[in-house]
Amino acid sequence: MNFPERFSNLPAYAFPRLRALLDPHAPGGDVVHMTIGEPKHAFPDWVTQAIVENAAGFNSYPPNDGSPELLGAISEWISRRYGVVRDPDQHILALNGTREGLYNAAMALCPETKNGGRPVVLAPNPFYQVYMVAAISVGAEPRFVAATAETGHLPDFASLDPALLDRTAVAYICSPANPQGAVASRAYWETLLGLAEKHDFRVFADECYCEIYRDEPPVGAMEVADAMGADPERVLSFHSLSKRSNLPGLRSGFVATGPENMKRLKQLRAYSGAPLPGPLQAAAAQVWADEQHVTENRRLYGEKYALADEIFSGVPGYEGPQAGFFLWLPVEDGEAAALKLWTETGVRVLPGAYLSQTVDGANPGAGYIRVAMVAPKDVLQRGLITLRDCLYT
Repeated sequence: MNFPERFSNLPAYAFPRLRALLDPHAPGGDVVHMTIGEPKHAFPDWVTQAIVENAAGFNSYPPNDGSPELLGAISEWISRRYGVVRDPDQHILALNGTREGLYNAAMALCPETKNGGRPVVLAPNPFYQVYMVAAISVGAEPRFVAATAETGHLPDFASLDPALLDRTAVAYICSPANPQGAVASRAYWETLLGLAEKHDFRVFADECYCEIYRDEPPVGAMEVADAMGADPERVLSFHSLSKRSNLPGLRSGFVATGPENMKRLKQLRAYSGAPLPGPLQAAAAQVWADEQHVTENRRLYGEKYALADEIFSGVPGYEGPQAGFFLWLPVEDGEAAALKLWTETGVRVLPGAYLSQTVDGANPGAGYIRVAMVAPKDVLQRGLITLRDCLYT
């Protein structure tokens, strides 16, 4: 039996790699899980009731592109959050979680060739793994652009060869960044959108962490694009309730873009999409409309930022995240540090190299570990102190 060659060289996914590294060894203490970015704060208690009240909808096929109520709630959220107008019917598509959208957008919009050659898909390095597999799936050439301390933990796309940019069809960018927590400034967005206009590529803006931040709300791709007068087809902005509202299991996300992109996204979805069930769409509409729980969620993460800053004060190279809920901690070797931490203390973290690709012999994540700050505050405090004492003293 034959299998497709295009997926034959995929590296093992991060978490199977982690299990292979750690599971042969016994933990050195009570286990503290700090690997997966799965929000654990309470979601609004009325969500369950909203699902129950709309449970009859499980008896019907759901609206493929999103119910009018859900799309309207998302449109209103975009207006409140970014001060821009996006029409519910022309500019917004409800997603079954943003990973689906980040993948299918490449399927729908990446051309077979660009300027006579194989198209290029740019991604930050480290990166969310779906960016890579989306590029491979459409036959594009994935190019990983280092996002290091020297570049502000965001990829410096402007430093790339203009000939490469001319072959670029899509540039993925995550802001706030996973795993580093860096936030793209208005100037960064302006530079990236300017490059996209000059070299004719689309920007896929993964902004799933935009509602978890320290002080000022991160500027968004949509508001900068509108202020610049950019082509509305130039930017696709992806958002989710997973982090904003602690509802990763609800699978409510959306993509907002121009009407021509949207026609193609909806056409593909008609054939291959998996829409959110109707009762979940009804609940999601209410969640997008509510900000009180989001403010409380952000307050809780603010306490965790302060806790991390206090615990790692004085640790060389420590940078508290600007946003998101990960710590990106410098170590000599990420794999060795994760194994030492597990076998000596039972604290479980992710080597940074598992989120990165080696390019020209260098892996920008190799000297880091990623720590998810999703556990309850008391558990998090114990885990962070244990980590500090094991690796930095």
